[in-house]
Amino acid sequence: MSGKADPRTAGERTTSRARLERGRGALGPALELVHTGRAPTRAVLTAELGVTRATAGAVAAELEALGLIRVDARPGAAAGSQGRPSHRLEIAEDGPVALAAQVHADGFRAALVGLGGRIVATAPGCETVDADPAKVLGSVVEAGAELLRTTGRRCVGAGLAVPSAVAEPDGLALNPLHLAWPVGAPVRRTFEECVRAAGITGPAFAGNDVNLAALAEHRHGAGRGARDLLCVATGHRGVGGALVLDGRLHTGSSGLALEVGHLTVNPEGRPCHCGSRGCLDVEADPLALLIEAGRAPGPEMSLLQQANDLLRTQYADPAVRTAAEALIDRLGLGLAGLVNILNPDRIILGGLHRTLLDADPERLRAVVADRSLWGQSGGVPILPCTLDHDSLVGAAELAWQPVLDDPLGALR
Repeated sequence: MSGKADPRTAGERTTSRARLERGRGALGPALELVHTGRAPTRAVLTAELGVTRATAGAVAAELEALGLIRVDARPGAAAGSQGRPSHRLEIAEDGPVALAAQVHADGFRAALVGLGGRIVATAPGCETVDADPAKVLGSVVEAGAELLRTTGRRCVGAGLAVPSAVAEPDGLALNPLHLAWPVGAPVRRTFEECVRAAGITGPAFAGNDVNLAALAEHRHGAGRGARDLLCVATGHRGVGGALVLDGRLHTGSSGLALEVGHLTVNPEGRPCHCGSRGCLDVEADPLALLIEAGRAPGPEMSLLQQANDLLRTQYADPAVRTAAEALIDRLGLGLAGLVNILNPDRIILGGLHRTLLDADPERLRAVVADRSLWGQSGGVPILPCTLDHDSLVGAAELAWQPVLDDPLGALR
């Protein structure tokens, strides 16, 4: 038996290495395509990246070696395609996860989120929020750390969603009005300290909850495929907005863009926390619906759940219907103003606004069309958000972004 290396084998290895080197710069774009569901097969990946089939194969193999995706050799082809069926590309079910945390007026929750926006595990939510941010964030991070210990998953980093504008570059919560936290609380630094104290590796991030919901919906939900996506949502208290432009969140010069909650939609309306009156924030959130319908909020469940339940189970009640119509009209007025300014190609609604849209979609669309300059001729689609925990998924997207940018650098 000869000790010489087979030149064909050596040549194949050299060629394979060359293909991978050419494809290294495509690892991040390739992972993002699989992550967002835009490359279900190797053939689609090849076309989207604009590389040869061999290079796409090397890139997919490297992502698989990193434990991020799985290449299924059983052929799969998109409907209407011709030629040889291509290998399917799937997220690795046992791959790494990001720790996602969310704090809102009625509690907090932690989850582990894998690639593709898939929630792997969640911790039971807490229903009380301390006035000290450090205590709250320490508790939610510990809940997430317990999930990591239980599942044994590798963690790429952590992301936090909060119901406040988060100013950059310092990560300060400027208006946590419904949390009783101090204005300017250093939420990102505090969150990062809690993450390190829990022994969790990887970078830590923080952002506004509606911004992160919009990011998640754009990548995995109702906003997928939109170029200029406007998201407006009301969670447990208040109203928030976000804009995604060409796949990136538009956060303004210091992270404070799209504070849509302070658009005036009822000049003679309720006093707002900002010092104005009749803002969307206090005219179209769950508390506003309950008050408008003559229902006293109870302590047994969150305001959001009470408002949603009221619409879903008692919409036939004239008082409830009248209240819902008042909120729809105010919301529509605010959306029309945003359409005139931003010219989005899609609007998605979350929280109570999603339920209002479900209750009377034609009324809301008619108000927006009637009040916006281009509504009659263009007709901006208005759709409900589709992810159940979009702010949590969006928080995880913050932690996944360094991996999407540079898989090799982030994981090795």
